[in-house]
Amino acid sequence: MKYRLGLFDSGIGGTTVLRSIQERNLGFNAIYLADTARVPYGSRPQSEIREIAFEIVQWLNLQKIDAIIVACNTTNSLALDVIRKNSKVPVFDLISSISDLIKQSDSRLGILATSSTAFSKAYTKVIKSSFPTVYVLEEGCPELVPMIEESEISSTKCLEKISQYLDPLLAADVDAIILGCSHYPILRPMLNKLLPSHIRLLDPSIALAKKLDDFFKYSDMPSDHLKKGADIQFCVTSDPDAFSSKIKSLLGIKPEVEVISLRSPSCVS
Repeated sequence: MKYRLGLFDSGIGGTTVLRSIQERNLGFNAIYLADTARVPYGSRPQSEIREIAFEIVQWLNLQKIDAIIVACNTTNSLALDVIRKNSKVPVFDLISSISDLIKQSDSRLGILATSSTAFSKAYTKVIKSSFPTVYVLEEGCPELVPMIEESEISSTKCLEKISQYLDPLLAADVDAIILGCSHYPILRPMLNKLLPSHIRLLDPSIALAKKLDDFFKYSDMPSDHLKKGADIQFCVTSDPDAFSSKIKSLLGIKPEVEVISLRSPSCVS
């Protein structure tokens, strides 16, 4: 039997987390929830994010899953305790995974994140707990997620905004930049064009995917299960056709997408 993961995000950003898990692990199935009716989360107040997190975890508890993947950094930074307290299964998150990607030689780190995540200093707290002498600069980027969701990442405006958000990090002479929003790995080609070659881009989802190795217990799983790709079920809270089209451009598949209510047990398989 394959493990079934429950991933959630405000929109398409969590697909970068899904892809990182798929690239490392094959022995799982998943249900992916995108709260498209309320995307983006990054500009919403903490109280609302915590209410949304409670709704999501209660809904995921009904979906016959074996673990929850918090594929949204904003929820991770503002409401991880809500998820952990109410989840019936193990919870894996992005922010606590980041220390595994930092080098001992790193002295200055930059973080690109939503405004809420940057304001919370959640990444700084985690990094400082393992690397107390590292200088950390968090930069809120309120306009990036809406442009990514609207497929405007090739626009001149998007390039200008990315450059604007990078300026303080470059001025601080950082060694690496953490992609502190799951949407941002989608911008990696543009970031690579704008950054000096010596600055590394760190994607927390890569470390999160590695953390799942022990959870999956591959040694106990038949080899034929490992050879088969993951079966992913997609659910949204609005506009399924638009979401399906975005998934096709990102993952190369055009899945069926079901509209659900977070106050209903629908989408149960």
